Amino acid sequence: MSTLRDLVEEHTSLGPIEVEHLHRLAGDWQLIADLSFADLLLWVAMDHAGGDQRSTFVCVAQVRPTTAPTAYQDDHVGRILTGPEVAHLAIAHTQGRIWREGDPVWYGDTPARHEAIPVRRSDGVDVIAVVGRDTNLSTARTPSQLEMNYLTSADDLAQMVADGTFPAHRHPGETTSAPRVGDGLIRLDAGGKVSYASPNAQSAYRRLGLAAHLVGEDLAAVTSRLSDDPLEGSDAGDRIQAALRGEAPPRKEIEARGATMLQRALPLLPAGVPIGALVLVRDITEVRRRDRELLTKDATIREIHHRVKNNLQTVAALLRLQARRVGSADARIALEESVRRVASIAIVHETLSMSVDEAVEFDGIVDRVAAAAVEVAAPEAKVRLRRESSFGVLPAEVATPLAMVLNELLLNAVEHGFPGREDHGREDHGREDRGLDEPGRDEPGGPIDGEVVISAHRFRRQLHVSVADNGRGLPDDFDLDSADRLGLQIVRTLARGELRGSIEMRPRAGGGTEAVVVVPLTRR
Repeated sequence: MSTLRDLVEEHTSLGPIEVEHLHRLAGDWQLIADLSFADLLLWVAMDHAGGDQRSTFVCVAQVRPTTAPTAYQDDHVGRILTGPEVAHLAIAHTQGRIWREGDPVWYGDTPARHEAIPVRRSDGVDVIAVVGRDTNLSTARTPSQLEMNYLTSADDLAQMVADGTFPAHRHPGETTSAPRVGDGLIRLDAGGKVSYASPNAQSAYRRLGLAAHLVGEDLAAVTSRLSDDPLEGSDAGDRIQAALRGEAPPRKEIEARGATMLQRALPLLPAGVPIGALVLVRDITEVRRRDRELLTKDATIREIHHRVKNNLQTVAALLRLQARRVGSADARIALEESVRRVASIAIVHETLSMSVDEAVEFDGIVDRVAAAAVEVAAPEAKVRLRRESSFGVLPAEVATPLAMVLNELLLNAVEHGFPGREDHGREDHGREDRGLDEPGRDEPGGPIDGEVVISAHRFRRQLHVSVADNGRGLPDDFDLDSADRLGLQIVRTLARGELRGSIEMRPRAGGGTEAVVVVPLTRR
C-alpha cells in the first residue's frame, strides 16, 4: 500500500512542508478519533489540469477509534472519490470552515454521520487537506459526563486543526503520542482547575497518593505537591502551566510512593483563544518496574562476561607460567597454544562485557586476533595480515566459535604457509597472547615475505568468511576431513558443529591457500 507521502506526491502539488504537517497530524490524531468516538480520514484534493476546481479527493490516511465501533470495516487509504460523495469535503476545503450540516448516510447496514474539518498549517491561511470525521450511529449512546467531556474536547481540538494550532511540533526523543485517551484524561479550565477527570485519571493520581477527588483542584499545585522529588514536581507543574498559556510542553514522568505516572499536557486554543488544557495521564508503574528489571539483568550479564574474561586471563597466565617451567619442547608448545586459544575466547567476552546486548562489533575482535597471530611467524619470514571488509555485528553465539576458527586459520596460514617457522621446530599452530594492537610483524621499510587477507561478506542470510594467503600452498595429498592436526580438527568441529556451517580449504588462484567458512545467520 502506498504511504501518505507517496499518495500526496502522486496526486497533488503540496510541498515538503505541507507533507510534514500532514505526517504530524496523522501521528497525533488518534487522540481526536478517541475523543470523537469516530473514524478520521485524511483527504487531499487532487490537482486538475483544467482549472482550480477541487471536486476530486484521495484518502491518504485513516485511523479508527479505540473508544467506539468503527464506521468502516474496509481500509479507505488510496480511495479516490468525486461528485456528491465529497460535497462536504469540497465545502470545508473551499470555505475553510468545519462542516456539520448533513444528514446521516449509510454504508451497507451502518449509519454514519459525516463531518469535515479543514486542515491548515500554523503559518498559512490556505487549506491543505480535509479531515473527514465519520461517526458510527448504529450503537445508541447514553449521554454521560465522560462522553460529553470527550466530545467537547474533540470539538476544541478539531477547531485547532482548522486553525493550524494542532498538532504541535513533537519534541526531540518523543516518538509516540502516548498516553492515550483511555489511559486517563483530565480537562482544565482557563485557571488551571480540574473541570473533569476520567476514572482512570483519578486512579492514576490515587496511586501517587492523592486521597481527594481531582475535580476542583489546581492540578499543577497537586502534581508538584505529590512528587517525591520537589524539583521534578515543580517541573511537572510548570509544564501544566505552560499548556494553559498555549504552549505544548514535552511529556513528563512523575514518581511518588513507588508509583510512576506519565503526563502529557495539551493546550486548548480554539479560534486562538486559550480556554484551558487537556492533560493525559497513564500509570506506568509496572512498565518502569519491568524496565528496571531488564536493566538489572543486562548489567548482570555484562558483569558475568567481565568475570569470565578475567577468569580466562587468569587461566592463560597460569598456563603461560607452566609452559616456562616444563622441560619438554612439545609440552611447552602445547601449553603456549592453549594460552592463545583461551586468549581468543577472552577477547570475545571482553567485548561482550562492554555491549548493551548479546551482540558484538566483530571487526575489532578480528583485528586483535590477527595482530596476535602475526607474531607467531618466524623472525625471518615477515608476514602482513590485512582485513579488507567488515564483518558487522554478530550475536555472541556466533562470535565466540568464529573467533576461535579465525584464530586457528590465521595461525595455520602464518605458521605453515610461509618458510621459516617449521624450520624452528614448531608444529601446528603455536602463537602468543600479546601485541594485540600491532597491525603486522613487518618493520617499516622492511621486505614483506607474505600476506594474509581476511575478508567477509553477507549473502542470503549467510556470512561468508575467507582467509587467503600467498604462501607455499597446500600439499598435493591434503584432505581437510582426514587432517590429524589439532588446529584443523578444532576448525572442523567448530565450523560444522557450533556454527552449523561449512569449511573448505583449497588452493588460491595465483598461488597460496584459501580457507572459506560459511556461517548461517538465521535465528538459532
